[in-house]
Amino acid sequence: MSENYVVNNIRREIVNLTLLVKALIQDINHCSGPRELLNDLNSEGRAKLAALRQQINQLEVLAGEEDKPADRSALLEEVVGHRQQLTSSYAAFRKANVSCLLNLDRADKEELMDAVGDDVALRYRQRRDKEGLLKTSSNVTDQLLSISKNLAETTHRSAGTLDSLVNSSGNITDTQQELTTTGSVISQSSKLLDKYSRREFTDKVLLFFAFAFFLACVVYIVQKRLF
Repeated sequence: MSENYVVNNIRREIVNLTLLVKALIQDINHCSGPRELLNDLNSEGRAKLAALRQQINQLEVLAGEEDKPADRSALLEEVVGHRQQLTSSYAAFRKANVSCLLNLDRADKEELMDAVGDDVALRYRQRRDKEGLLKTSSNVTDQLLSISKNLAETTHRSAGTLDSLVNSSGNITDTQQELTTTGSVISQSSKLLDKYSRREFTDKVLLFFAFAFFLACVVYIVQKRLF
């Protein structure tokens, strides 16, 4: 009577531990991290499997102590079945761990690749922006050099035209002071052109406005002469 009670308790414990191990295996299969959680599930699973193995060993001991051959044989067959189930549980436990580790590694790699991809994309955009700025700056510089060259040529032509206008026109004596001022501005513009390569963008703008002022003066002189 006492032995049957002990055997029944062991059987209930084996069934309970088997169900707990299966539940832990499911938890491991569905574990998405972090790795600390997986480690905790592993520790609990190994403890449950060890306890299950111990209960099966106790059942085997009781089977060996059974007096009746039929009862002994039945218990030993039950032990064999439990050991097979234990072996299957060990295999499922290891498989679940391997699968979970692979999933976690894959997730870590994807996260790393996303981070690297974002960094590479940012660097690429920065490089493109820098190249675009350099190209724009180069184009602006070329345009300014072309404008400067044209201004220099126009200044020389305008100087000759101004001399002709002063010598040939007797109707612009009232504007002699303005012409003198314009000549001074033109002289300063020529000096600015000579120093263009050593000056910044501000000097180029000033030169442009000087030329514009000169043109305005020329237009004014021509209007005075014609009208």
